[in-house]
Formats: sequence, structure tokens, C-alpha cells
Amino acid sequence: MDPREYDLMYSVEDRHWWYQGMEVITRALLEGRVITSSTRLKILDAGCGTGAAMTTCLADFGEVTGVDLFSEALGFCRKRGATRIVRASVVDLPLVSASFDLVTSFDVLYERAVASDYAAMNEFARVLKPLGKVLLRLPAYDWLRGQHDERVHTVRRYTKKRISDLLKRSGFVVEHVSYANTFLFPIAVAKRLGDRIFQSVETQSDLSINVDRYNEVLRTILSSESSLVSGPGMPFGLSIYVVGRKRD
Repeated sequence: MDPREYDLMYSVEDRHWWYQGMEVITRALLEGRVITSSTRLKILDAGCGTGAAMTTCLADFGEVTGVDLFSEALGFCRKRGATRIVRASVVDLPLVSASFDLVTSFDVLYERAVASDYAAMNEFARVLKPLGKVLLRLPAYDWLRGQHDERVHTVRRYTKKRISDLLKRSGFVVEHVSYANTFLFPIAVAKRLGDRIFQSVETQSDLSINVDRYNEVLRTILSSESSLVSGPGMPFGLSIYVVGRKRD
């Protein structure tokens, strides 16, 4: 990822509509599809970025260890007070096998720095206990590539079939898969088409677009999908979530 993106992420994650809405959806999936008891879990956040998820949402469910390849990201994790952090690639985790109840990975496997998403999933399976679970979020549809993908070094985007096949090949049973960010899909498609028509020399992150005036409205729209994404699932969207269980 472009190092500038970490600065931008850290500065907006706590208030930006996309992060706030996705946190609501993620919590709904954790509570409805992943967490099956009140026992505190051992959680690995693989590709933890600036540490927002591991120090807020995930911390409510157990002891969280964060792994990221980039020192810039881990520096921001420390600013958030995270101490259980490791610098490593998700395709080569320096962690004990069968030591975690849950592995989460939010918008990581698509990156250029992940040479093989299959290798990463095999590592997730290795560090999970038998019947442990994985929760992934990834960008959807290759045809939706835009300037933001250039900024965050996207090499692959996903469909339900692609992510389901990946989990099955890696030793997981797919328990739930759904698209997300569906209600705002038409607006995003229009923006992507506009990016292609009115190309600029400087690649632009979606996070740099000033939507303060509409931030609360957009957050409410995205958050409203939580029961649908964690329940029956959404038929299309800008992101995709999948819950998998390691085979015994």
C-alpha cells in the first residue's frame, strides 16, 4: 500500500462513514455468525493496518494480536495503544500453529504485497485451532477498479464464487458469504466510470474525497445493511464478506 494511505486512514478512520458503517456490519457478523459463546477468544487480525479494528471492535470479543508487513502501519497501532503486534507477512506468519480461535482480515488479501492469497489462507488455517473461524472482507468485482485501487495497490478483486473457492481449497467450510455496501452501489459505479473518463495524473484515494456534509447520511445507509449482510446476505455490492470454519 502507498505509505501515504496509512496517514490518511489513521486521520479519518474514527469518523469516516465507510469505516463506521463497516464496523456496524462487522459487529453484526461477529455476533450473528462467528461468536458462539461468551468465552473470550484469541483473535489474530491479519493485516491489521493502523490498528483501528483490533483496538475497538475486535477487542470486545477477546485478546487480539495484530500482524502487518509495514512498519508505518505498526507505528499507528502503537499510537492506538496496541502492544500485541508483529511485523510479518500474512503469507508467512511467525506464530504457533493451532493457537487462535478466530482470524480476521479486512481488505488485505487483494494487495500487491500479498503474493498469493492461497498461501495466506493456508497460513490462516495453520494458526487456527480445529473448528476455528475466519472472517474476511474484500473488494468486489474486477471491473470496479478505479483510482483508489492504484493508490492501495490492488491486484485482485473478488466475487462470491472466487472467495468461496479459495476458502474451500484452503481447508475451510464456507458458512456464510455476502456482498455489502449494496445500497450505494449505483453511486460508486458512476464514480468509477467517471474516474476512467476524467483521468487525472495523480491517483486519488477514495478517503481523500470530502463528504463531511453527507457523512452521517452515508454512514446511516451503510450501517442499515448490517442485518441483511449478516442474515440472508446481499446479492451484489462493493465489498464482500465471508465466514469460514476450519475443517476438523
